[in-house]
Amino acid sequence: MLKLFGSLTSPYARKARILVHEKKIECEFVVEDPWSADSKIPQMNPLGKVPVLQVADDMFVFESQLVMLYLNNLDGRPWGPKDPAGYWRCEWWQALGQGILDAGIARRMEVTRPEDKQMPEKVAREEARIQRALDAAEEAFKGGEFLVSTRLSMADIVFGVALQYTDFRYTTEWRDAHPKLAQYVAGLAARPSFVETQPPGFTPPAA
Repeated sequence: MLKLFGSLTSPYARKARILVHEKKIECEFVVEDPWSADSKIPQMNPLGKVPVLQVADDMFVFESQLVMLYLNNLDGRPWGPKDPAGYWRCEWWQALGQGILDAGIARRMEVTRPEDKQMPEKVAREEARIQRALDAAEEAFKGGEFLVSTRLSMADIVFGVALQYTDFRYTTEWRDAHPKLAQYVAGLAARPSFVETQPPGFTPPAA
């Protein structure tokens, strides 16, 4: 059986956990803190990050985008639009969501440093990135249940996790200025895969 290693608060691991749930893949989730001094993660991933997917006794797939690609293609029926325009639109949403996550993680790491070591300009820069991405998403999104098709896609998983991670670690009030995104993520938040993978202590805000 596949094993997925990650922390309960990692949005990168959460993306993979949601995909496993949605595609009903037999995969054991193993909680592992990559920051712990005795963490096993560096033995499986030389970069020392989660998620890590164990696919054989001595074979590990790492980096969340590659893990997602592996899981999505595992059954030979990958999700996503088959037409070129739809395919690249799905990739665009994933890139935007990944950018929000990266900015959110960078901001989080900065604000949790000792106060006298923090760089306010870095925090402001990451917050500006998140804001611009949300503005671009609100403008691009046509409304509806899903981003690029009539069913859940990789774009929804990545972007949905990004929006909820913003709520979890940034808690800026973005909904009033982005009503389409607010309604969209409220729909995703009700899905069992999103409910069962929520970070400890997180309650999704109302739309």
